[in-house]
Amino acid sequence: MQLKPLSRLLGPKPHIADSPYLSLVPKTGSPGMSAKIDLSTTSYYVVASVEMGNTTTKCILTATNLETGKTYLLNKTVKMSRDVRPPKEGEKVFGKTLDGKKLTRESVGELVRQTLEEAHKAAGLTISQDLNFVVRSTGVVAGFDKPEDVGSFILALADGCITAGVPPKNMTPAMNKDNLNPPRLRKFSQLDKVYFDGAVASVLPPMGSSGVEIVANEMEGELATAGIKEAAKWAGVDFRNPVCSIDFGTTLKGRMTNDLAPYSRTIGNFCGLAGAVPDAIVRGSGLVDSEFGNVLDITTKERPGLLAEIMNSKGIEEHAKWAHEMVQIDVVPDERRWWGSVPVNPKAARNNGVTLIGCEVGENGKDLPKLNEVGASLIKKYNVNTMLATLDLVSAMIAERLLKKALENNLISSKTTIGITGRAGITGDKPALILQKVTEMGIFDSPNDHLVFCDDGLARGAAVMARCMNSYGTPKNPLGGLRGGKCILGARMKLQNKDKKTEA
Repeated sequence: MQLKPLSRLLGPKPHIADSPYLSLVPKTGSPGMSAKIDLSTTSYYVVASVEMGNTTTKCILTATNLETGKTYLLNKTVKMSRDVRPPKEGEKVFGKTLDGKKLTRESVGELVRQTLEEAHKAAGLTISQDLNFVVRSTGVVAGFDKPEDVGSFILALADGCITAGVPPKNMTPAMNKDNLNPPRLRKFSQLDKVYFDGAVASVLPPMGSSGVEIVANEMEGELATAGIKEAAKWAGVDFRNPVCSIDFGTTLKGRMTNDLAPYSRTIGNFCGLAGAVPDAIVRGSGLVDSEFGNVLDITTKERPGLLAEIMNSKGIEEHAKWAHEMVQIDVVPDERRWWGSVPVNPKAARNNGVTLIGCEVGENGKDLPKLNEVGASLIKKYNVNTMLATLDLVSAMIAERLLKKALENNLISSKTTIGITGRAGITGDKPALILQKVTEMGIFDSPNDHLVFCDDGLARGAAVMARCMNSYGTPKNPLGGLRGGKCILGARMKLQNKDKKTEA
């Protein structure tokens, strides 16, 4: 059995952090009745993550207990980005999704407003009274000419938030503790001791830059890294610096950090294609739309099966290797302006001490349609379960190749903890396969203690960023600092006081 499914079944189980749900409108003793919790008596900090990606547009509401630092899901509202309305006459198209859907500031704003309003209605909350902060991000970068163009998309997301009723002050950090709202949460803030200096969960962006000059979806990588740090608390894994985060959305993002203290530096970024690879395979199967279909259209009804792996292990491996003949994973060359549809600036990366590692299919994703043949062959010879099992192996092999390239370039070591999020990295049997690949690499004595998987890394990261911006830290249960180390609040205070004296 070439895929060793039985050995994985009997071996160590991957650490997977699931977001527990919390209802702020619980049922009462009376049948069919519910009563909203009086938030003014709680320590919950409610944050909305608003994100438009190439495949999905989401509003994920979270509530963080500021006493414990634990984050809970309130609601997850997901729409397909392909359903964004077409541009109207007179509207300026500023970008497009990876599949070619044209976007305007107005159309994006409308979709975001609808998604935000639906999420709050489903959770029984109001935007004006119950929402404390909003963090916006996007993975739609295919239609941009340069990394900085992502700024216009963030403005479109802001339009949608404002028209939904979000006050602008709920999208920017407070200047001091007295400006924090609601007042009931001020006692949990450390803003009188430390200010927000750009570090999110004790990781600074690339030296001398905000990061977007280097790769267009750097903010998503930043959020995913922070979100995995929070999620790891639920899984019992110490995911503190140095870390390597990989977000397998439609496009690839993530970070590698070093082990400096109190803040680590971003020394590597992932970019290019991720879920777009299995999506391209599926589009050749005839089971989804050949232009806009994706794996999510199938996995709502089907799952890879252990029997399919055992019976068709040879065919699964052959087709996965065939797909990988078309996948390039390498350090992004200096002359490239895009890598897998993502705008990049490798020279700026190098000048800022960052190594860009990308996943590509052809030049700028142009050979993605060639992967259709793999899906067509799988359906012709086998069945949908075998195809999904193959997609799991394809993703695991991408993860393995990314990690090997990072290891070759001294971006990860035996001290590093690896965190993975995103649909093309955590669904199906991918966690077990990736754990198997990491174990075979021989980097760690206890590989399972250095690997964690989580859903909604980006949304969790939004909650963490909102807390960092307003210094809502939890010294007894820190997210920042080094693996196995203590809270860095004292070290931050010392560093910031030193900076103030230097400025004076």
